[in-house]
Amino acid sequence: MHVPLGPRSPHSLRSPRGLRRPRRLPRSRLLALFCLTPLPAGCFASSGSGGGNGQGRDAGGSGSRLRVALAFPPAENLSPYGADATILSRLGVTEGLTALDGNGSAVPALAASWRREDDRTWLFTLREAVFHDGTDVTPAAVAASLARAGEARPAPAALAGVAFTAKAAGGAAVRVTTAAPDPVLPLRLSSPSLAVLSPKAYGKGKKDAVDPVGTATGPFEITRVTGASAAALDRFDGYWGGRAQSSGVDVRFVADGAARANALRTGQVDLAEAIPVAQAATLDPGTRRETATTRTTSLHLNARSGVFKDPALRAAARAAVDASVLAEGVYEGHADAGAGIYGPAVTWAQGKRVRPAGRAKAVAPGDASLTLATYDNRPELPEVAQVLKQQLEKAGFKVTLEVREYSRLESDALAGRFDAFVGARNSLLDTGDPVSVLAGDFTCEGGYNLARLCDPDVDRAVGKAQAAADADERQDAAMAAEAVILGTDAVVPLVHQRIITGVAARVGGVTPDPYERTLVGAGTRR
Repeated sequence: MHVPLGPRSPHSLRSPRGLRRPRRLPRSRLLALFCLTPLPAGCFASSGSGGGNGQGRDAGGSGSRLRVALAFPPAENLSPYGADATILSRLGVTEGLTALDGNGSAVPALAASWRREDDRTWLFTLREAVFHDGTDVTPAAVAASLARAGEARPAPAALAGVAFTAKAAGGAAVRVTTAAPDPVLPLRLSSPSLAVLSPKAYGKGKKDAVDPVGTATGPFEITRVTGASAAALDRFDGYWGGRAQSSGVDVRFVADGAARANALRTGQVDLAEAIPVAQAATLDPGTRRETATTRTTSLHLNARSGVFKDPALRAAARAAVDASVLAEGVYEGHADAGAGIYGPAVTWAQGKRVRPAGRAKAVAPGDASLTLATYDNRPELPEVAQVLKQQLEKAGFKVTLEVREYSRLESDALAGRFDAFVGARNSLLDTGDPVSVLAGDFTCEGGYNLARLCDPDVDRAVGKAQAAADADERQDAAMAAEAVILGTDAVVPLVHQRIITGVAARVGGVTPDPYERTLVGAGTRR
């Protein structure tokens, strides 16, 4: 299998080079105890190396520190190869060779420009930049970093079914060669899971072990991590894109959505992600930012073992679900009823959608028992699961509901220890390309296959979509593959979400991101 396609890449774009050598910031790896949820006053007082005067401003008076509440704690020790990759990118810590613009096109990041040499080879020209540890971003370092991502197991979702080599090519160039033609490699390299890290990030030991603390390239450097509860970041003065306007970021991982909203409302935080719809009305309208996203909440049915190994029972579960009740009830109109894997934010999808065919005929469940699981980091999901439990029980299933925090649930879900799983997934997060999520989530070798689906027809359809080079042809093939996947009833799209971000009135430089990759950047300030 091969690679996804999206909008055409600008191969010759260039950006100014950062010329300053960084001042190496002190980095402590000692764990410090942060205050716990619920959040008392002063919990977000400045705690980075910029000083701790309690006013959130560094000692040099060169910018306030931002106080941020994130919903998801690190689940994999901040490894960029899994779910934690977006934590790092959203906090302005990591970068890849490319990034995505608002239209989903690849734009320069650590690569100032690129060109395609042949159908399997791309040449990327690096800008002048440095890692947080003070070493230069060289072609050799970039090639080694990409190679380590390619060796990680399970493979990052952006690399599903892809084999490649990366080598220094002289001067400031890196040559990336794929085993099969890859018309959208620049899009793929924008994935947060393909962030470029310095050689010190890898050290010795397991080949998958990687440490992003002090080894990335973004405007902010991690200076302290307190397990899965908090982190402190300081401004990285050597950032190629210019000095960040905030002196640092103090981060708390707060799974309780009501606590995040309350912290924003009471002035304890400046930014709070994923405000629950039930809490939205409690915030001043000027502090709510609602963004249409490519995130879809779906019901994944374990097609490999247990009750839903039977396609007829999967069909019965799908027939029992009424998604409109979820959109209007649980999400209070802040979401749209599920139409497919791709929702309204993928604007071209509606006109190209193909009706699923070949579905099994539903049978009476006959009191079949199942375990339905979800996580509470997104507060709506337990409510969704409770409604689904009622709908499935009305259809004749016996349902046991299990709710945990995400980091304590993911490994069991991927191992198939539940019969059904409710999860929210941004379909364009990994590469910005519509095919990547299909390869990563629904093929036999997919690294995030919650439905544990392994169907030759699905693999064939996804492979055809990956092989398409023309953008329109690729979109058509993606929608055809979506129809095959939905025809298995292994996944039931429930709602397409709009995300609500809490932004204090005094905060500027926060850009809504439908891909949910960015939140804090060099221009974010208060």
